[in-house]
Amino acid sequence: MTGTDSIQLEQVIVHKVGNPTRGEALGLSANPLTLNDQIVKGLLTKYFLGAFNEQEQYHFTHISDLGLNEVYHYACELFDDRKSFTKQSALLAQFLYNKSTHSKVKEGEMYVAHFSNVPFGTEYIEAIGIFKSETKETFLKVFPHGPSWEVIAEDGININKLDKGCLIFKQNRAEGFVVCVVDNTNKQQDAQYWVKDFLQVTPSVNSYYHTDAAMGMCKLFISNELQEKFEVNKSDQIDLLNRSMDYFKTKESFKMDEFAEEVLHHPEMIETFTQYKQTYELARQVSIDDDFDIHLGAVKKQQRVFKSILKLDKNFHVYIHGRKDLIEKGFDEFSGKHYYKLYFDEES
Repeated sequence: MTGTDSIQLEQVIVHKVGNPTRGEALGLSANPLTLNDQIVKGLLTKYFLGAFNEQEQYHFTHISDLGLNEVYHYACELFDDRKSFTKQSALLAQFLYNKSTHSKVKEGEMYVAHFSNVPFGTEYIEAIGIFKSETKETFLKVFPHGPSWEVIAEDGININKLDKGCLIFKQNRAEGFVVCVVDNTNKQQDAQYWVKDFLQVTPSVNSYYHTDAAMGMCKLFISNELQEKFEVNKSDQIDLLNRSMDYFKTKESFKMDEFAEEVLHHPEMIETFTQYKQTYELARQVSIDDDFDIHLGAVKKQQRVFKSILKLDKNFHVYIHGRKDLIEKGFDEFSGKHYYKLYFDEES
């Protein structure tokens, strides 16, 4: 999350949440933390908020009635009555404890925090944060001992690696608030208790959602599906990935027919892509519009996984940024090996 300098950490409390199926306990704190040390306060704010992408938004849901979503209900209480902070945080911890029954769920510290002056669009608003640390790292502590120095090992939390988090903005209350989510552990389908069982949130369908989903679909289609249906080599796939990325980076809006014509060209490939979109949406339980405004934040996120590297055994990595006509693949019968020819004007 960017622009955190203005944010004020008003209150934060820590509870210990174990896994009840392993006999681990729920340990509730009686009082919030004392926040007199400004350095600690700043480090906590960085730890809590640094990992969030505020453009990737969710909202609370419930199968029958939004008010029956427990975390949504407790968040409403926290916003409405600041004096109930400790009580509501304990109820949140109890609810998380009840949902922590999967064998892969680890014991950890749960933090509930109240923030003010949080940037949201052109406004500064309140937000409630719920976080959980599950991963401990070993640190070396050097300290003076008489005329010498000593070193001891201590287990602690890396403030640059938030395991799980939820930031609830005081915005769009009737629609389930605007929520941002972090889940860097237990990403397996059978252990996503944080998002599905505890928070019960669903992605907000907007331009970011459509751009992110469409680019993810295009990458999988080019990287996996094409190779099964057509004769394409790795350099062809990289060329298609580059053309796809160029489309999203240079266009203001996505049009399915236009994308297919400009990037894929061939009618058989376009037909396969259209069928794959239907299969992808059904399998991933997403719905991607045929026309939407392109969100540059989602393009920047996806750009990290659109790889344009041709890996040849363990000897060579070739970065291909364009001009597919200047690379040629062949097979040398004498050596029994494949080869690529690269045509260029200058080397540097």
